Amino acid sequence: MTGKTVEIEGKCLTIMDTTLRDGEQTSGVSFSETEKLSVAKVLLEDVKVDRIEIASARVSEGEFKGTQRVMKWAAEKGYLKRVEVLGFVDGNISLQWIADAGGKVVNLLCKGSYKHVTEQLRKNPEEHVADIKKVLTYAQEMGINVNIYLEDWSNGMRNSKEYVHFMISNLKDEKIERFMLPDTLGILDPDETYDFCKEMIETYPGVNFDYHAHNDYDLAIANVFHAIKAGMRCVHTTVNGLGERAGNAPLSSVIATIKDHLKMKTNVNESQLNKVSKLVETFSGIRIPTNKPLIGEFVFTQCSGIHADGDNKNNLYFNDLLPERFGRTRQYALGKTSGKANIKKNLLDLGIELDTESLKKVTNRIIELADEKETITNDDLPYIVADVLENEYMEEKVKVINYSINHTMGLRPVANLALEIDGQVYEEFSDGDGQFNAFAKAVRKIYKRLKKPLPILGDYVVTIPPGGRTDALVETVITWKGKREFKTKGLDSDQNAAAIKATIRMLNVIENEFNPEKLEELINIENS
Repeated sequence: MTGKTVEIEGKCLTIMDTTLRDGEQTSGVSFSETEKLSVAKVLLEDVKVDRIEIASARVSEGEFKGTQRVMKWAAEKGYLKRVEVLGFVDGNISLQWIADAGGKVVNLLCKGSYKHVTEQLRKNPEEHVADIKKVLTYAQEMGINVNIYLEDWSNGMRNSKEYVHFMISNLKDEKIERFMLPDTLGILDPDETYDFCKEMIETYPGVNFDYHAHNDYDLAIANVFHAIKAGMRCVHTTVNGLGERAGNAPLSSVIATIKDHLKMKTNVNESQLNKVSKLVETFSGIRIPTNKPLIGEFVFTQCSGIHADGDNKNNLYFNDLLPERFGRTRQYALGKTSGKANIKKNLLDLGIELDTESLKKVTNRIIELADEKETITNDDLPYIVADVLENEYMEEKVKVINYSINHTMGLRPVANLALEIDGQVYEEFSDGDGQFNAFAKAVRKIYKRLKKPLPILGDYVVTIPPGGRTDALVETVITWKGKREFKTKGLDSDQNAAAIKATIRMLNVIENEFNPEKLEELINIENS
């Protein structure tokens, strides 16, 4: 394996994304009709992948309706040739399912290893080829384009290479658009991937090949990289790396690798990758790990104070993965390794500038809190500043006088609430879909009465320490979306109480707009 592949005559690599088919084979994931359509639209129109695979034929009535809905939209937009459905070697049954749904492209699942064809289908290679050719005839009659998957191709290349060549040799002159080569069980290493892909390309120069990686050994991205170096010009991805078992090659990582390491082009709009990742996270219910490259919550967050200091001195800790490329921003975490540089950056973002001695006091306090395993966000900073400098800068303008939340079986949960806002007490009552929902609706009634806007709840995360103790403290972190997005947290042994504390903190955040001049005045008083 030598040298880097370079762009060939300006051609772009193409991306086929199979989030809505292979990604939906993730345990517990099932997209509704509306969700399938929403993801399809974003992938083709915003992210601009070249092709999408959206379903498996004959799976269920729900799968048919979802496919039908996507195909209707695709037809209106002229995208039908870019929307594909997995079908089976079953005469014209899968083809009819696809045609009835409005589809025009089948990805035909054929056997790519001798073991699969003889032990699963219990047929010989000649019989399997004959069956495939019957499907190809039906497809041509029905006006459906055909790609084929050589399922278990990687094992086929390892253990029955002559069978793989038999299949391609007997099918390469048929009406087949693309031969798709999957590492179905995720067994390959980068060297094997390169060698096997190179062999296919060199032996069959007139055939269009795709490479489809699985991530069982955490080598999917490395294997995609080497497949492209070997000459592959189309690779398959899924959003967030969803897929069977350990998943597939993540779309975001593939795009960054192609651009930065292989110096090649795709049609993908990388600024939309974070958008589609969050959308699929919401619809799938599979959370993105916080350290997931490019799309994880913390991957553009510097924790070390040394790094923040270096960034202040000509961006010494930046690499080519600038967050702005992916619609994100760089952040500086607050914790025991933060140092003054991190904390100073976060304070400046809030419009707060501290003198050296005050900054030192705040830094020491953050380190103490981190040692106690407290989670610290920049929205906590004003409280920490107020506490350390012993002033009333972050005034507690909103206080809970009392509240009662009840849930009786068979009845809707209800909440009674009394809030003190700027010295005035307001009471309200509401029912809700849950106890916290009832409390939140009561808060909104009060703020509606006051004609004050409130941010909406964007995300709600509950963390319970391991160990199974029923009296363990629960940390609830709520993301709020209004003029800006911010988070507040609450800590309590009761989940609802923790969420209520986070909500009251949110109310105080929005009631206390920062005034840098006032803070500077208070700091001067403190220092004198």
